[in-house]
Amino acid sequence: MAKVLVLMGSGSDAAHAAKITKVLDEFGVTHEERVASAHKTPEKLLSILKEAKDAKVIVAIAGLSNALSGVVAAQSVLPVITCPPYNAEDIWSSLRTPPGVAHETVLDEKNAALACIKILALSDAALKKKLEAYLHGLKDKIEEADAAVSRLHKK
Repeated sequence: MAKVLVLMGSGSDAAHAAKITKVLDEFGVTHEERVASAHKTPEKLLSILKEAKDAKVIVAIAGLSNALSGVVAAQSVLPVITCPPYNAEDIWSSLRTPPGVAHETVLDEKNAALACIKILALSDAALKKKLEAYLHGLKDKIEEADAAVSRLHKK
């Protein structure tokens, strides 16, 4: 039972998707990766969405004219996070969508995975504890860095 459906617009998005799924794996979140194009294989895309009954959140990955995230958001009640391979020329297709076509755009792959994890943690106490420990670890790193810098200035 995959909790996160990772949809790619083409096979060339696999390396980008792997950066997201690596973080999901670190948190023990199940995921499934699929490839379907909103432009070239819309029927397949809709079929995949119908089959994804166990998913709780969808990550859409497509560059250029990112119709994938918009079509997915318009056809699914699940939260959709689009994480396009960043290209300043193409980003507008991920940021500007018609009214009612709601998805979140996250440019950093790790942050896209963490957004999925935060959504899932709303109804998963064990995952919430892992997320809290992770966030506490980030705070600890800042405190350690501050202590190291403070010691340098006291010499």
